[in-house]
Amino acid sequence: MKKLLTTLIATLLFALPAFAAVDLNTASQAELETVNGIGPAKAKAILEYRKKNGNFKSINDLDNVPGFGKATVDKVKKDISVGNATAAAAGKTTDVKAVKDKAPKAEVKIEKKPAKK
Repeated sequence: MKKLLTTLIATLLFALPAFAAVDLNTASQAELETVNGIGPAKAKAILEYRKKNGNFKSINDLDNVPGFGKATVDKVKKDISVGNATAAAAGKTTDVKAVKDKAPKAEVKIEKKPAKK
């Protein structure tokens, strides 16, 4: 039983990286090709687009890459990310700026203490 549990845990640990979203702004061609729906040609197109236009601001920017249409973008959304943001929920964009703008702002109150005499 102990051996079975150890084997199960080891299998899960090796499988976890397979579920990590691939970052469009940092992924190599090989990493992009691990995403279901992105083959060698599309991975190369992503790299060329990134080189020419800079980093992706949103997953929806993939729609501007030759070979990608709305259907393909919708298919790969769950497996890719831009920066730390991911499109886990269907239909959500991962516009990093929008995420930062919606983040709660911390309030800092500074109280003035009377000077000591």
